[in-house]
Amino acid sequence: MNKVPYRSTPTLSCTFKETTFDETGGSWNWNLIKGSETFGLNTGTSITVTFPEASPNCTTVQIKKLSGNWAGMYKCGFSQGSIVHAASAELKVALLPDQITMTSTPLTVECHDINPQSVLVSATIENSTEMYNVTWSYQAQMEPPNQSSVSPAGTSYSITPKINCEQTELPHVFTVKFTNQENETESASITIPVIYAEEKEMACLVDYLWPKTPKGDTIVIRQCEPRRVGYNERTCKGPAWMDVLDNCVNEELNQILISAANFREGLGATQDIAHEIFSGLKNSTVADTNSSVADLNASISILDVMSEASETITLDESVVDVFLDAASNMLNNPWKAVNKTIEHEMSSKYLKSVEGLVKNIKMNISNGNDTPNLQFKLCRAQNNSSCNRTVFGVEVNLAQSSGIVKTVGVKNLADKLNNSKFPDSEFPSIVVSATLQNSNDSKIDIKLDFPINQSMSRDSKILCVFWNTTLKEWSEEGCKWKEMVNNKSYCECTHLTSFSVLMSKTPVNLPFLDEITYVGLGMSICSLIVFLFIEALVWSAVVKSNLSHFRHTALVNISLCLLMADCSFLASSIPSIPDTWCLILTVTKHFFFLAMFCWMLCLSVMLLHQLIFVFHPLRKRVYLLLSTVLGYVCPTVIVAATYVYYKYTGNPYHNKTTCWLIYDGLLKGSIYAFLLPIGTIVLMNLFSMCVVIMTLLKSNVPDGSKADEKETAKSILKVVVFLTPVFGITWVLGFFVLIDIKEMMGVVMHYAFTITNSLQGFFILLTGCFAEKKVRDEVLKVILAGVSSALLVAFVFPFIYRAGASQGEELVLLF
Repeated sequence: MNKVPYRSTPTLSCTFKETTFDETGGSWNWNLIKGSETFGLNTGTSITVTFPEASPNCTTVQIKKLSGNWAGMYKCGFSQGSIVHAASAELKVALLPDQITMTSTPLTVECHDINPQSVLVSATIENSTEMYNVTWSYQAQMEPPNQSSVSPAGTSYSITPKINCEQTELPHVFTVKFTNQENETESASITIPVIYAEEKEMACLVDYLWPKTPKGDTIVIRQCEPRRVGYNERTCKGPAWMDVLDNCVNEELNQILISAANFREGLGATQDIAHEIFSGLKNSTVADTNSSVADLNASISILDVMSEASETITLDESVVDVFLDAASNMLNNPWKAVNKTIEHEMSSKYLKSVEGLVKNIKMNISNGNDTPNLQFKLCRAQNNSSCNRTVFGVEVNLAQSSGIVKTVGVKNLADKLNNSKFPDSEFPSIVVSATLQNSNDSKIDIKLDFPINQSMSRDSKILCVFWNTTLKEWSEEGCKWKEMVNNKSYCECTHLTSFSVLMSKTPVNLPFLDEITYVGLGMSICSLIVFLFIEALVWSAVVKSNLSHFRHTALVNISLCLLMADCSFLASSIPSIPDTWCLILTVTKHFFFLAMFCWMLCLSVMLLHQLIFVFHPLRKRVYLLLSTVLGYVCPTVIVAATYVYYKYTGNPYHNKTTCWLIYDGLLKGSIYAFLLPIGTIVLMNLFSMCVVIMTLLKSNVPDGSKADEKETAKSILKVVVFLTPVFGITWVLGFFVLIDIKEMMGVVMHYAFTITNSLQGFFILLTGCFAEKKVRDEVLKVILAGVSSALLVAFVFPFIYRAGASQGEELVLLF
């Protein structure tokens, strides 16, 4: 048989003329024998294999682009029971080098003057039986070649030309051309960087193996450590070097990559070979836990090649487990990429490859697979029923689907993907991919419930996104975030691919809400200090009965606790606060706010007791004892028990970003150690307020005149105004904020809660101090006494000073 031209598209046909066998009961096969190796053939990217479905009994192999890889003995066969029919023929190819490796010695040339500099340029190819005509050219001028040399590494051809040192803008390019017996050619080139005398100042200096290099040029060193193949490259920014880009790959891993490339082309494309490729990849990633960027990139390339192969070559579920194990191993260690661009490229290729393989591998009965970084679930949908599966805590629901739904969750990948489109957002550690097998559904409705941090999500903007494999970035198209639908928030999309959610790194605040908070707290703190100062001045004059003692004792403790809580709140808003101080401030806020409400309860219970048990007044000693226990011991127990519980269970007690308790959803999180006690106290205080109002209404029922009704209304209004700040009734607004009311009402609730509670100390000063006549009178007396003293000093002191001036001199002498 004559040699077939390189890059041609030959077709090999195999026809069996026997008609006694039934082709439907047997099996056809094609094999390529190369030396001692035999490769099964299947339709791939480079060949198309056809088998007969009816007479005539002819099977063919069409090679789409012939290369040296397809030269060898082809054998076709049909077997049925013990009967085997076979035929073979050799395909001879007019070879050309499949790969030409160009090198130069030295790697760069430094010109000191215009005299030419010698350089050795080599071209190495695999050893071949083909007799090549090799020609060289330098800047379009022919160069005489040296003698070729043969070694186990291949056949090397070289020249020793002289580099022209006259400065020119043209690059110094050497080209080698191989011509075979069919007059077909294959060529390769190398550009040698030249440093001219005028450019020496901007050149990068010698650095170990890296020679002096002109600015903007990249140097390639084809030298690796033992048992590694490939090259290293480095670019000169001028006059500084960039980091070395390591492309030296483990020999075994490189061999697996070559096998995968052959598999994709259709050479050795069998289930057993596919299993061997994934097994080798799994073992390689397990053995080399500190793999280099080159090894990791090669491993991802193997997945990518097998993903492309799976589009034309059928892979069955026998490879699922070993494929997922190998893919999971790649995410075990941090990726030490040279730069973010390379990391983004690798992560995007990884996700696309995993998704492609999961989609294309044919599965029927797989029960799924759990690995440290990949979790796979399969669901067979019938009669347009919905499929529900959970991967790494993400609930996935595909409504009214048919076929086989494949869901895979990927950990430790989201942070490696390109997030330039949403720079102010962060992702959870889970990416979920969902695909359909054996389905023609045109309408897709998929819901994904991601386990996001509820305490962070309340005030953060959340977007549902998918990975756009074409643009290699996250996109919102076809996806939206649904909040609080049937008490759940989830991601809803109208297509299938890889999904995640993103959350703004900083809470999305309402306009001027922070400013209102800080101004209000500042006023509240100043008001509380003034209130405590006034209480200290007028205490002995105002507190003359048990009832007034009870009331003012509670007010002083409420004010003191609120003052400490407000100060802690302001301190925790300092940016970049250390974790230890964040924990301390969380504990102090938790304690003092609880203590404030407990003292409010003491005041409420005291008022309720006086109204109901009129003739059984409380004794001072009993009240102070019970109030101290309720006001300080109970909050201490609650805070300590909460902290110990979360410490023991390993769950976080506080949020290190907000320095406050954690909300993880309904009845989840340490925030309920605050909400439940204060909720109970606020309800009890509301009950007490209602009792007071009912008492006022009863006292004015007999008369029923309009004047009395007005007085009753005024009395009720006074009760509401005076008791609301000291009973903590304004905190009811906080529960409406917590349930996250939407639209305008939610905005109103946020502002109302912020204003009323940031100014709570100011309201206590007004209602607890200036609204009480006794306190006003005493404060007025103190002020008048102070003014009188000041006037006395101002008018009398000068006369005393003049009269006693002479006596003062004598006193000074005595001292």
